[in-house]
Amino acid sequence: MTNEYGEENLVSQSESFLNDVFSNWTDTIKALETCEEVLSYAEELHIVSRCINSLAMKSCSDSKLLNWPVMENGNDNADVWNGISTGTKPMPMTDDWWYEDVSFLSLPLYKRLIQAVDAGGMRPENISGALVFYAKKYVPLMNRQSSFKDVTHAKSGSTPSEADQRALLEEIVELLPKQKGVTETRFFLRLLRTAMMLQASPSCRVNLEGRVGLQLDQAILDDLLIPNMGYTVETLYDIDCFQRILDHFLLIDQASAAASPCIMEENQLIEGSQSLASITRVANLVDSYLAEVAPDVNFKFPKFQTLASAIPEYARPVSDGIYRAIDIYLKAHPWLTDIEKEQICRLMNCQKLSLEASTHAAQNERLPLRVIVQVLFFEQLRLRTSISGWFFVSENLENSQNLSGEIGEREGNAARGRGRSVEDMRERVSELEKECNNMKEEFQKMVKTKRRWNIFCRRRSQCKPSEDAACHTAPKIH
Repeated sequence: MTNEYGEENLVSQSESFLNDVFSNWTDTIKALETCEEVLSYAEELHIVSRCINSLAMKSCSDSKLLNWPVMENGNDNADVWNGISTGTKPMPMTDDWWYEDVSFLSLPLYKRLIQAVDAGGMRPENISGALVFYAKKYVPLMNRQSSFKDVTHAKSGSTPSEADQRALLEEIVELLPKQKGVTETRFFLRLLRTAMMLQASPSCRVNLEGRVGLQLDQAILDDLLIPNMGYTVETLYDIDCFQRILDHFLLIDQASAAASPCIMEENQLIEGSQSLASITRVANLVDSYLAEVAPDVNFKFPKFQTLASAIPEYARPVSDGIYRAIDIYLKAHPWLTDIEKEQICRLMNCQKLSLEASTHAAQNERLPLRVIVQVLFFEQLRLRTSISGWFFVSENLENSQNLSGEIGEREGNAARGRGRSVEDMRERVSELEKECNNMKEEFQKMVKTKRRWNIFCRRRSQCKPSEDAACHTAPKIH
């Protein structure tokens, strides 16, 4: 079989044939698929490793330098007439040209290929894209939506068993690049939901929760509404899972803030602004999540309070989102005590409510009276600030007009118009002051009435035993 017995013997011919195979992408894939049937012999002859190295080298190469034609609909036959091609025009190659070709490999060989392209210096985005393509193809549960509505499985010849899907999912989670932003947050959340459905290992789920928490600011609300998968669940959605994801994000945010306490340079200033924008997006996401799960009657008050208070005060420039969530929660939980209502209303800052939200809160009967008075007070304070600004502008305008001595008819009309608007605002402030004073008087009357009624009830309860005794001792009249 060797050349010791003759030239061009079997070994040299086989080596020449394999070199021809490795020089072609399609033939290399076919050879690697064939090796799975006799894997032990192919491993012993190093054919498998040579196939994987050849595919990895071609995958990591620049597609523009390779200049391989990629035809539409898989048609690589071109009709030539008089030296001019009339067939299908080749499409330009993209970074994902090799995803589908290697997706036919079994999981062990595919894992070795991914490790080889990673060692070959491939961009993490391309590795992530290949793994996403492979997961969607062989994990049908990945193609279900994030709600309770059933969706048809992915189109495939045969559906893998849940054990195979679970093993594949856990391997993919380990192979995904660790860099932030390389893989979409939506894909991580789909993996997490599927891991819960397949009852994956706790380490796999913890890993996914941490990956989602790392880039929570890139998530959307619909993907975070993960249904509860257990049998002894209380709430409709898995709120504890969202709490763990949020805690992981806040832990990373606090660590990054502690690493650079002083912002001096320009690049640090940019990083600080990005961090503030990131936590602000997460705050809006938390408020929207709370508003979505608030109608659940099994959503306990301590969980709502813990989740809402986890966001720092500076991350909410406007309190409209948390006010909406509180209002929905109070409507769905009318049995809350007055103390609990007071505590839940402390989660929002009445000074940060918009004009529309303040108007709604001032007429909201579900809020405690103290909160309504506080909202009216800040609305009145806001109007006073606006009026003082108008006064400042009008005084400067009058001074400039006196100094110049040239007042035109058009400027006079404008000044009179501003004077009328200032008078209107004064009237509005006086009306608000009257309403606020009336509410305070009514509140004081209610408190006094309640105290008198308590004193009356207390005296009544003290006098009742003596009256009963007098009735027993009274003589009977026949």
